[in-house]
Parts: sequence; structure tokens; C-alpha cells
Amino acid sequence: MTGSSTRTILICSGKGGVGKTTLTANLGIALASQGVRTAVLDADFGLRNLDLLLGLENRIVYTAQEVLAGNCRLEQAMVKHKLQPNLALLPAGNPRMLEWLKPEDMQQIVGLIQPHFDVVLIDAPAGIEDGFKNAAAAADEAIVVTTPEVSAVRDADRVIGLLNTREVEPIQLVLNRVRPKMMQSQEMLGVTDVTDILALPLLGLVFEDEQVIVSTNRGEPLTLNGSSSPAAIAYRNVAKRLQGEEVPLPDPTKQRRGLRAKMRQLMQTKLF
Repeated sequence: MTGSSTRTILICSGKGGVGKTTLTANLGIALASQGVRTAVLDADFGLRNLDLLLGLENRIVYTAQEVLAGNCRLEQAMVKHKLQPNLALLPAGNPRMLEWLKPEDMQQIVGLIQPHFDVVLIDAPAGIEDGFKNAAAAADEAIVVTTPEVSAVRDADRVIGLLNTREVEPIQLVLNRVRPKMMQSQEMLGVTDVTDILALPLLGLVFEDEQVIVSTNRGEPLTLNGSSSPAAIAYRNVAKRLQGEEVPLPDPTKQRRGLRAKMRQLMQTKLF
């Protein structure tokens, strides 16, 4: 936990492949474009990908590893985005860092970053192993990312439990890869189903969008190129809500409110 006025936000998930790093990249760009000095810290030392999604992989000279070892200054390791000057990346180090990295090391890294930025986004490794615990030690807030799948929601619930024990707050939820038609046909968990299970405030809904794949492969986040695709709009709205702006959440079904909510409605209206 930190004592700085800089907001330090952990972006995490229980299950891998739910879009956590994609959210980090797009949210970082969106916040920066809204005038927020934003640092993104890749804390996934085993499988670093944040540099690829931001299109910065060819500009990395130093990493967090060299900063901790005292082999370079923080300013040398931070990679500024050419097209968005308010955004900078601190890349993850060598996977061998996993063998010796401690929570205190992450706290030290974040402590060095904070004086220069308004928001620090920490892209944590998926799961609840040591990498996640190290990253969580340096965060004050958290965004949990999940998809409307039973296994992903169950894994997210375990992560939330650990965050609660560490007194990280607030913890907010982003529901990713939402498919309205599947929700309408009850082939996918509804929004209310997920929020009932996880008991978290909903920060954003991101619809399934093929443009996310295209932008990821190009290393150009959707929020960088002014895209008006559904996912791009959702990412920008998450950034606005994160800053306290009241932006209505979309209703992916406009009719279906989730299995549990529907059941409650039936119980309330049944005839006696």
C-alpha cells in the first residue's frame, strides 16, 4: 500500500486470456489523451506483452530489473509513447526476476514512479501466485477483469478475496468480451449474474470486438487511433468513470437482466 497522492491501480484477473493487458494498454492511452500523466508498469515478468500492445517493443533499452539493480536511472528505463506524450511504460525485466523479486521491490519501483505521474497502472500477471502478490503489494486500488464465463468468474472471485485481505480499495470490475446475443439466449452469464457473484461495482462493459485483435497485432491500441468501434468507446468510458465522470453503462440486452434477476422478478410477480 502506498501513501502518495498518485493513484496506483492494479489491473488483474484470475484467469489468463481475459483481456487484462489489452485493457491496461487502452486505458493507459485513454487516460493520457484526457490529460492524465499516466505510467503503465508491466509486472508480468514471466510473460511480458504490454510493450507489444503499445508498439514500444523496439524502443526498450532498460527494464525494471536494471532500475532495481541501480544500473540505470528510472528516467532511462521509462519509455515515452511517441504519439501520446502523457504516457510512459516501464517494461518488465527478465523472467528470472521471478526467482528473487519481493513485494518490497515492487513497492520500491512504484515509489520511484509516483512523483512523476498522476496515475500508475500495474499490469499484474494472471492468477494468485507470487507475481500477483508482488504486484498487489504496490497498489492502492484494483480493477478486476473477467469475461462472462463461469471459470473466469470463479477465478476472479479468488483474486477479489486476496485483494480484500490486503485491504486494497476500491476494487472495481470490468466485464470484457460481452456478447449481447449470447446473453439474450442465456448461453452466457448475464451482467447481473456476474455482479451478484462478485459483489463489485461495475466500472465498464467491453463488447466483443474484432477490431481489438487487429489493433493488438498492429501494436496500436484502439484508443490511440480515434476508433469508434464498440470496444474503443468502452475503454474511453472506463477512463472517464475512473476519473469520476458519470457515464451511463450500456445495457447489452435491454431486456434480459440475468438469470438470478429474472428469477427474482418471476417470484415477485407470481400469482397466489
